Amino acid sequence: MRILVTGAAGFVGFHTAQALLGRGEEVVGLDNMNAYYDVKLKEARLAILRRQPKFRFEKLELTDRAAIEALFARERFQRVVHLAAQAGVRHSIEHPHVYVDSNVTGFLHILEGCRAIGAAHLVYASTSSVYGANTRMPFAEAQNTDHPLTLYAATKKANELMAHSYASLYGLPTTGLRFFTVYGPWGRPDMALFLFTKNILAGRPIEVFNGGRHRRDFTYVDDIVQGVVAAVDHAPSADPSWNSQAPNPATSRAPYRIYNIGNQQSVPLLRYIEVLEQCLGRKAEKVMMPLQLGDVPDTWADVAALEREVGYRPSTPIEVGVRRFVDWYLQHYREQAAGALRAGDDSD
Repeated sequence: MRILVTGAAGFVGFHTAQALLGRGEEVVGLDNMNAYYDVKLKEARLAILRRQPKFRFEKLELTDRAAIEALFARERFQRVVHLAAQAGVRHSIEHPHVYVDSNVTGFLHILEGCRAIGAAHLVYASTSSVYGANTRMPFAEAQNTDHPLTLYAATKKANELMAHSYASLYGLPTTGLRFFTVYGPWGRPDMALFLFTKNILAGRPIEVFNGGRHRRDFTYVDDIVQGVVAAVDHAPSADPSWNSQAPNPATSRAPYRIYNIGNQQSVPLLRYIEVLEQCLGRKAEKVMMPLQLGDVPDTWADVAALEREVGYRPSTPIEVGVRRFVDWYLQHYREQAAGALRAGDDSD
């Protein structure tokens, strides 16, 4: 199949593209390579993907309607995995317009592209943040998500609603995946594990919000990718049991599904930090901070639907996943530092 992966130079997009290439698919990767975080990290991911003969890269903005239309018309993708978005829950509080441009207008252009060519399936990233003010645990797809606490979460909720309208109007099969705190090698520098590791190694304190009382459904990236790829292979059809008198928001009489994708465990943040300290062989100096604006105290995913319908089974405990991240971090930044030194020698 020819598959479009948007956000291919991003964290989950990179790993997803690798997995699809590994099983022989033709992958076109799209990314705008913006500077929200270190572009060198994105370029390093992209360099690995470029080694694969069945990978091609398009540097495009999701907001460029004409360019996205031309890409879909030229490539005629069978399936689309839409992982590109302006990321960062807290960043959306300070830069709201960027989020609407990328996550709403950009998503519309992807939907229109899929509609125009009759794509067989659109899989797209949503987020656990849509549960917002809801505190009923574990989070299940049938629960209410009408109270998002950040604009980022609101844009992702909008994506789910927009996807349903296209599934209903045009029969476009769509699957939304609500990601729960993804971590692992090649992760984003603005995420907690990356920030904690960087500061602990530098001997700097780490900021621990909500006094360390957070619990999170930390999900290792390989488990996430296994679920994404499995979802790609299972285009939804109309749910024959869907009841318009008591509508289930996760299914529909249209070809539409919403799934949680997480580790199905809620781990205390302080335990997560403790595992990281053990992997690094160093203790962290913790600065306890209040709950941040827009944060929720706890997350916990019920993944029974994804397990039942596509065979998703997360299997990586944090003790294994954090160790793999630390091993990658030490190797990558050691090699990067060595490369910088060599470049300095060459310039003398």
